[in-house]
Amino acid sequence: MTDAPLVEMIDIDKAFPGVRALSQARFELRAGEVHALMGENGAGKSTLMKILSGVYTRDAGIVRLSGQPVEIGSPREAQDLGIGIIHQELALMRDLTAAQNIFIGREPRRLFMLDEVALNRDAQAIFDSMNLKLDPQVRVETLTIARQQMVEIAKALSYRSRVLVMDEPTAALNDAEIAELFAIINRLKAEGVGIVYISHKMDEIKRISDRVTVMRDGEYVGTVPAADTPIETIISMMVGRTLTNEALIIPNTSAAPVALEVRNLNRGRDIRDVSFSLRKGEILGFAGLMGAGRTEVARVIFGADPRESGEIWVNGRRVGISSPRDAVRAGIGYLSEDRKHFGLATGLDVRNNIALASLERFTGPGGLLDDGAMRVTALDYIRKLAIKTPSDTQEARLLSGGNQQKVVVAKWLLRDCDILIFDEPTRGIDVGAKAEIYKLLTALAGEGKAIIVISSELPEVLRLSHRIAVMCEGRLTGFLPGGASQEEIMHLATMREAAMEVRHAG
Repeated sequence: MTDAPLVEMIDIDKAFPGVRALSQARFELRAGEVHALMGENGAGKSTLMKILSGVYTRDAGIVRLSGQPVEIGSPREAQDLGIGIIHQELALMRDLTAAQNIFIGREPRRLFMLDEVALNRDAQAIFDSMNLKLDPQVRVETLTIARQQMVEIAKALSYRSRVLVMDEPTAALNDAEIAELFAIINRLKAEGVGIVYISHKMDEIKRISDRVTVMRDGEYVGTVPAADTPIETIISMMVGRTLTNEALIIPNTSAAPVALEVRNLNRGRDIRDVSFSLRKGEILGFAGLMGAGRTEVARVIFGADPRESGEIWVNGRRVGISSPRDAVRAGIGYLSEDRKHFGLATGLDVRNNIALASLERFTGPGGLLDDGAMRVTALDYIRKLAIKTPSDTQEARLLSGGNQQKVVVAKWLLRDCDILIFDEPTRGIDVGAKAEIYKLLTALAGEGKAIIVISSELPEVLRLSHRIAVMCEGRLTGFLPGGASQEEIMHLATMREAAMEVRHAG
């Protein structure tokens, strides 16, 4: 690693309508280092990196690349300068193949025709370098979020960038995939590539980064060495306050009514004879490796995907659910792992997104919406969930990822569903916002809501769950009580056949 900065960003300002995103922000990256950029949602991290990658233009300040001032007017100009970025929100063309996405606009040609053989061969070479088993010809829309994330990473690697920005690259990856990604990062680092690593996962920051820069409210707070700085210090720099981890209190819900019962649910190889029950006031965590079938179960329960067989019972009554509308009528709400495509109407404002699942509540005579009542309600949830937005009329697409997630949570809280399914509820959310979401879910359970939490983060499953259902290859392999160990979860997550009830937790 050399001392000469590869990237310098000095006194960067950026404002959007109604909000000042950056104020005299600064950042430095050296060749051959992994530099973590941290801060709460809305701190300005992604905005700063979008300026570096040409997505946004700065209002003021200086950007230098290898000591030379540069003007970066577009993502293509950034790519030509050797700057690549993996965005937090996926930017793939879902109807194209993985290979076509990787080389879009740069496709190999033969006699003015697209060379599909070369295209797929070159994509396969990148996948092989990542130790990723993925067919280059598979359509992106058929891939899970985790697999789509790996395609994004492969696309960024294809540019052979000397500066690579990774914005929450592991948000949808499991432990094995994260290990593979870190191996790729270490190889790039050895080749002199400078890597900006944005993540809210503290353990990752300590494992992979050399330095940490912290931002808060659009401003630079400080830069510290990763190895020598305690996690508590970094958190304090991020949030400006001390966070406390409350011990998990597991209520006795054995006498509570069963809110949801799933019997012998099947859908191809994704879901195989899945049965479980969920009581009022209970948080049931779903754990498992990627492809285990957790999200698939949630989508079938919510009517987003059809089931081949099986029954769904709500409050002791068998219900026919063939669409999300049926599920909502039955009192089931679903917060998808992919908020951009399935959770939000990004072109609408915060007010309308919060009201979206409950429009009948605000519809008056003649079908007219009571905009005043919608505003009062939206402002109430903005306050309750501490959503960082200049107003309730701000477009949802302009919010940070974590605040977009809070808007989706607000939508389902307003609907007042008895059964709530949260799929990766804190994906892309900072440590402070995570604590707020955890407190919120615990409070909802205390009010008698029946909650399913699906998470790829085992500490999160253990932090929230009163019981834990573990899946492997489409099957429920066992149940564990809250307070179980990560080792017990991983044991069940790698079993191909269903186990006996574990520790009397089923």
